[in-house]
Amino acid sequence: MQQPTKIAPSILSADFAKLGEEVRAVDVAGADYIHVDVMDGHFVPNLTIGPAVVKALRAHSAKPFDVHLMISPIDVFVPQFAEAGADIITVHPEAGAHLHRTIQLIKSLGKKAGVALNPATPLGAIDYVLPDLDLVLVMSVNPGFGGQSFIASQLEKIRLLRQRIDKLGKKIDLEVDGGINADNAAEVIKAGADVLVAGTATFQGGPNAYADNIRRVRGGH
Repeated sequence: MQQPTKIAPSILSADFAKLGEEVRAVDVAGADYIHVDVMDGHFVPNLTIGPAVVKALRAHSAKPFDVHLMISPIDVFVPQFAEAGADIITVHPEAGAHLHRTIQLIKSLGKKAGVALNPATPLGAIDYVLPDLDLVLVMSVNPGFGGQSFIASQLEKIRLLRQRIDKLGKKIDLEVDGGINADNAAEVIKAGADVLVAGTATFQGGPNAYADNIRRVRGGH
């Protein structure tokens, strides 16, 4: 069953010179999750942050840290991000040889487990692990950079995934990340998403605009 819409501002779009302040600002502005994009310059064509930054930011918000690992190899880093304060750890099927093992590793550390599906990754990649998951992330852009445009073909994937989750009857977040803004949020929510990652759409206009930005994305207008 689709849950009330949650907003997960991606700090990839925040002012990196004052990340702590930015996290506090979106927390106060109504963020449900803090979305942390971790890129290694190898699995995806960009290099962002590591566990030390997650650990430094942890004191700035009590909201769940939704950490999206776009890194490979994956298993060696999972314990480091768990220790740093991640609440949800999301990985890609392509990032390691044994997805089921990686999911079990995340769970063994007391964290929620997510799997991210790139635009060309089929739903079949999670056929045998969906019951073990707490979150599925549909990438509506190719991962690696913020500020990209939404890929409309992913709406059908979201709809099909919504059906699978509902059939399972388990509370699993259906998260969508990439090009989400106030203009297309309603369509994404209608397709079945209940967590929207909004980077540029949240952080544009500076801290005084964050609450209104989040409200507009959540309302889909």
